[in-house]
Amino acid sequence: MALRATDKLAATVLLAELGDISRFDSAKQLMAYLGLVPSEHSSGGRRRQGAITLTGNGHARRMRVERAWSCRFSARQTMHLKRKAKDASAPAKAIAWRAQKRLCERYRQLSQAGKNIKRVCVAIVRGLVGFIWDIVRHAMPRLAPPRSAVAG
Repeated sequence: MALRATDKLAATVLLAELGDISRFDSAKQLMAYLGLVPSEHSSGGRRRQGAITLTGNGHARRMRVERAWSCRFSARQTMHLKRKAKDASAPAKAIAWRAQKRLCERYRQLSQAGKNIKRVCVAIVRGLVGFIWDIVRHAMPRLAPPRSAVAG
């Protein structure tokens, strides 16, 4: 909830669709699960990357893309964001502020460079997913694996 691009509905959808996010060992694994990694067409010494794969959970990916559009505005600490993040931990708030500054700046840079605005949004979503994974890794401890019954 500390992230600018996440409200209660978006967080609920993400958790409902993905389950335990801490099961992903890296942000790249989470991005791949959501289909936000580029496809690849390689042959011999030639390597060509294409559009994002769109594999994985489309509903969660679509929700993230919709929420990423909020990064087109400049980074700032509004009263709404402060109220929304009041129950978040200090590390989550720090990561969220770092995410807001970085993603808003990246959106501005890519759009001013003349990039297609939809591709800019996908780049922002990839960054947003990385920050979400980072918040989960710092703020939510990994669930302990179930104990197996020891015969003896």
